[in-house]
This record gives sequence, C-alpha cells and structure tokens, in this order.
Amino acid sequence: MANPLALDRQHTALLIMDYQNGIVPMAAEKYPGLLERAAAVLDAARTAGLCIIYIVVQFRQGYPEVSPRNRAFATISTTGRMLAGSPEAEIHAQVAPRPEEIVLTKHRVGAFSTTPLETILRAQDITSLILCGISTSGVVLSTVRWAADMDYDLIVVEDCCADSDEEVHRVLTQKLFPRQARVVSAEEVIEDLK
Repeated sequence: MANPLALDRQHTALLIMDYQNGIVPMAAEKYPGLLERAAAVLDAARTAGLCIIYIVVQFRQGYPEVSPRNRAFATISTTGRMLAGSPEAEIHAQVAPRPEEIVLTKHRVGAFSTTPLETILRAQDITSLILCGISTSGVVLSTVRWAADMDYDLIVVEDCCADSDEEVHRVLTQKLFPRQARVVSAEEVIEDLK
C-alpha cells in the first residue's frame, strides 16, 4: 500500500456505531456490501488486538430521555422504535459484539454526549479512533466533530459508513471530513492491520 495508515494498535479503538437491526436495512440497500465490509474491518481489528467499542441508540419505555424540543428524537418517541431490549435495537448479527467488547448506549446523535465514551477512551489510553457508522450525517458527523475537538487522531472508513442521502454522504466524506480526519476504505484499514 502506498500510504500506510501506520495505526498504533495499542492506542487505537474501532467504533462500530448504530449498526443495529432497525437501522442497517435503511442503508444496506443503497450501499451493497456495507455489512460485509464492516465485518471484515471488525475481524481485522480483533485480530490486531484493537479496542472494540459499539455505540447504539436505545431508549427506555416511555422515552424519558427524549425532549419534545429535540426534533430528531421527538419523532422517534411517537413511533415506539428503538426501545431497549427490542429486536430492532439489537446490534446486527454480522457485526455482533463478543462478551468482552464494550457496548455503550446513547440517547442522542453523537457517540460522546450521552455516554461514558470519553472516560473509557482515556482509561484505555486511546488516542486514535477508527469510525464506522450509520448514518454519515448523524452519528459519524457528530462523533467526528466532537472527537476532533478533543484532539483524537481520526480515521473514517468511508465505505463502512452510509447515509440515506448519498450526496450528503459524498460531500461529508470527500469535502468535510478530510479537514479533521483521514478518510479511507475498508481495504486500506484491513491492509494496515495485517
């Protein structure tokens, strides 16, 4: 590979974000091979001994975490979707966590604001993050912005991210994210982790 990522395995974590049964189908049709690529990156990260962290969005019965002022989540609270323990809130089987891997539940878009992610990353001495997530304009964008402000070295795996709007995905991965992250392919990550 011409430009190896030179990942510091001891200080790098892979974040698998919102790869849940109720979310994956919305992306898989527009992004063929998405799950397979994410599973391959996950396997490579496990083999290389990276810290693996899953981020999932879930709510309690009655949605006490959702404010009616939150435009995105107020809609979800009227649908009965993404309740903790429901099949749609579970992580998709193709990228399912192992018992020793960390699963954090969030109640907002980004991976940091309503989870102990920052505490865990500091405790594990993690300085670099590899991001895979659905959606690019949601969890990935919010997490990139927050993590960049916290001085993490960021890698966005472009073909392991997906968005309902393919043009938004393109603009974010080709124009915005490169200002704060290295945007690479699953193949590049896998190659670097060999």
